[in-house]
Amino acid sequence: MSSNPAPLTRRQAVRLVEGAYLAATTGLIWLALYYLPVGGALFRLALPLPLALLQLRRGGRAGLEGLVIAVLLLTALMGPVRGPLLLFPYGLLSLWLGWSWCRGWTWWVSWSVGVVLGTAGFLVRVVVLSLLVGENLWIVITRAGAALLDRLITVLQLPLTPDLAEVQLMALALVVVQELVYVLALHALAFWIFPRLRSPIPAPPSALHALVALDPL
Repeated sequence: MSSNPAPLTRRQAVRLVEGAYLAATTGLIWLALYYLPVGGALFRLALPLPLALLQLRRGGRAGLEGLVIAVLLLTALMGPVRGPLLLFPYGLLSLWLGWSWCRGWTWWVSWSVGVVLGTAGFLVRVVVLSLLVGENLWIVITRAGAALLDRLITVLQLPLTPDLAEVQLMALALVVVQELVYVLALHALAFWIFPRLRSPIPAPPSALHALVALDPL
């Protein structure tokens, strides 16, 4: 004779609902980023935050479960390629930031590792999207790096002719600088928003106090 399953406790029910809600929020932001013609920068800034918040409120396991739910949802809606792209770098960043903030680690650690993950994830996305569109998208980034390098040489009046390796390094440097700014912006937004949701993150180092003092909220 089979026994009835034990009912969920209130804590388990809240954890389940909150995880589903924040995973669905992540999926909606990803869909908006892909299909809406405006607001891309804001959607990118918001994308890792719901699952990072879930980890702060319910622990690392809940954050991982939320990410799996979001990826499965997006795979069903967008297909087996575009859906899992959420992982690179946004899903990985959300897991890392939530995990490091839960442990109270300094911003220097969460920021620096976040930049590495963001850069690696960006490069993975470039490879996958290049395969999807049938065109090497790294060439576009390389052209931007070459243009910036030429401008620097002109402004500084340097007697240099950059070779391909130097142009590639400049393109990679552009990606790293982009991730430096992006991950720092995520820290600042979480520092401003999460305390209002009773989930504060560690305080910034003294060198960054001037930045977070500009709280627009």
